[in-house]
Amino acid sequence: MIFHLYSGAMRLAAPILEGLLRKRLARGKEDPERVGERRGEASLARPAGRLFWVHGASVGECQAALALIERLLAKDPDLSILLTSGTLTSARLMQDRLPKRAMHQFVPLDQPAWIARFLDHWAPDAAIFVESDLWPNLVLSAAKRDIPLVLANARMSESSLERWRRLSAFTGRLFSEFALVLASNPEQKAGFESLTRSPVLWVGNLKRAAAPLAADPDKRAALRTAIGTRPVFLAASTHPGEEKAAAEAHRLAAAECQDLLTIIAPRHPTRGVEISDALTAAGFKCVRRSDGALPGTETEIYVADTLGEMGTLFDLSDAVFVAGSLVPVGGHNPLEPAHFGKPVLFGQLMAKNADIASDMIAAHAAREIADATDLGRRIRDLLRDDSARAELGANAKTFALGQGAIADEMAERIFAAVAERGARR
Repeated sequence: MIFHLYSGAMRLAAPILEGLLRKRLARGKEDPERVGERRGEASLARPAGRLFWVHGASVGECQAALALIERLLAKDPDLSILLTSGTLTSARLMQDRLPKRAMHQFVPLDQPAWIARFLDHWAPDAAIFVESDLWPNLVLSAAKRDIPLVLANARMSESSLERWRRLSAFTGRLFSEFALVLASNPEQKAGFESLTRSPVLWVGNLKRAAAPLAADPDKRAALRTAIGTRPVFLAASTHPGEEKAAAEAHRLAAAECQDLLTIIAPRHPTRGVEISDALTAAGFKCVRRSDGALPGTETEIYVADTLGEMGTLFDLSDAVFVAGSLVPVGGHNPLEPAHFGKPVLFGQLMAKNADIASDMIAAHAAREIADATDLGRRIRDLLRDDSARAELGANAKTFALGQGAIADEMAERIFAAVAERGARR
C-alpha cells in the first residue's frame, strides 16, 4: 500500500520535479545539453546484445564501480555497461575514465513515467546498485520487469540503517526484490541482514579494488618543471575547515623544510576562489590552478581547483593527507594515494572507509593524525627522513596492489546471481 501511495504522489509531482530541474539548471547543477536524461530521455543509442546497468550516486560510488565494471566487461566480451549517476562531477570524471563498451547517462528522477521511458530504451539485463542510492520507483519498476537486481558494496551509516529499520514494512518489500546483496564489510553485512531478513554476503570492500587514478604525463612534466626539487605535501579532497588545517600544517613543517610546497585540492573545485582568498588573507602566497597558473618559486600553497587531476597530483607528491577526515564527512579513500606509493596520512573521522583505514594502519601502510599540529609534525618528520618516507610509501603500494581480487570475486557472484535468476524465469 505504501508503495502505491508513494508512486502516486511522485506521478502527481511531475510539475514540481520540472521546477526542481529548472532551479538546478539555473544553479549550474545540471548539464543543459543532457537534462533530458533526468526525465529518462536517452542521449545515446542502446548497444546491441547484453547490457548491465550500474548505478552510483556520485563520485565515490562511481569510482568504486569502475573496478567492478572492468571485471564484468573482461569476463563477458559481448557485454556492454550503462553507468548512471546524479551529479555533474561524477559525469565529467567518468567521461574520461570509462572503458570501451561502457557509457554514462544521468539517472532519471524517481518519477514513474520518466523511469519507464529510461527502462524502455535501455532494457537492461541486470541492474547493479552500488552502496545505497536506492529510490523506490527505480528499484521496483526494474523488479516488475523481472530485471535481476544486485546491491553491491552495500553501505549505510548506523543512523540511516536505524531509519530504514523503523520503516520495516517499506524496506522489507524493497530489499526482497534483490537477487544478491553484497555488503562492504562484516558490520554492514549484519546491518543489512537486519533489513532484509535474509542472508547477505561479504567478499570485501569494492573501494579496495579500484584501479589507480590516471596521471597525465604532460601535465605532470609541466608541474615537475615548475616545482623543481621542492618537496611537495598534498592535502587531497579537502572540505571547509581542512584548508585552514593544511595551511597550519604547512606553516609548522615549512619552518624546517623552507622550500616546502603545499598543494590543496578541494573536493569541490568551485570553492577554489574562496580558499585562495582566505589563505592569502592569512598571509600565504597562493596561486590557483584553474587560472592556468603554475607554482612559482615564491608560491607556498598551490590551490588545485580542477577536476580529474588527482592522479597527477598524487604522482607528484612526497606525502599525502586524505581529507574529509578532520571534519565529519567520513574520510575519502586512502587507497588512491597508496597506489602511487606515497606515505598516507588521515584524521580520525574515517567512518566511510573505517575498515580500509584500520587495515592500512595495521599493515604500517598509513598513519592517523589527530589535528593540524600533528599533521604538520608528521609531514616535517617524513620529509626529513627519506628511509621512513620510502618505507611507508612502499607499504602503502603493496597493500593497495593486494586488493584487486575483491572485484574479481564480486563479478563472479553477480554473474552467478543473474544466471540463477534468469534460470528461474
